[in-house]
Amino acid sequence: MKLVVLGASGRIGTEVVRQAVAAGHAVTAVVREGSTLQVPLPELRLVAARAGVAGGLTEVVTADVMDPASIGPVLEGHDAVLSALGPRPKGPSDILTSSARSTLRALEDSGVRRYVVVSVAGIHTGNDGPVTKYVVKPLIQRLLRESFADARRMEELIAASQLDWTIVCPPRLTNGTAKGTIRSNTEGTVRGGFTITRADVATYMLDAVGNTALARKTAVISN
Repeated sequence: MKLVVLGASGRIGTEVVRQAVAAGHAVTAVVREGSTLQVPLPELRLVAARAGVAGGLTEVVTADVMDPASIGPVLEGHDAVLSALGPRPKGPSDILTSSARSTLRALEDSGVRRYVVVSVAGIHTGNDGPVTKYVVKPLIQRLLRESFADARRMEELIAASQLDWTIVCPPRLTNGTAKGTIRSNTEGTVRGGFTITRADVATYMLDAVGNTALARKTAVISN
């Protein structure tokens, strides 16, 4: 598959690019001005070679995800777009909303329909235990109210589109190797799901691209 990865220089984006290359996908990694991939291209080519895949070619493109005219030409000819962009941890933010609005316009113009994007689990409810529902989530939602509001607006924009979207909502992110066990729920939250590795988030996103059952679904995931 030909994939575009937005936010490719971030920690989830790095994992998406690395795993996509190893799986033999042709990857176009989009980074902002002044940023570079955390994984050098020679290392990515070595990953592909060790995996014994013919694809895995990576192109790095500098583009402004807030500008449809900037990213539109990048998307053309691809099968799917994966956004690994994240909100600011503190303070007012509209990164997710603005980037989604821009990407949606660019997707419509380019003819690409598959769009997989990262959001946050904390804005969703259902299946939570009483401590999580009445203590943990209200506290987190107060602390991260600006970034959570940004995520909600983004999800509303995407859900209102006519694209084949999937919104992936992880809880607290951790580093390290993938655990390989991912729980998910498209009808609510994952009870007791408090953390997930960034590597597992990337795996779920890539698997979601070809999973038609996840089209136009929001999935809360965790380890």
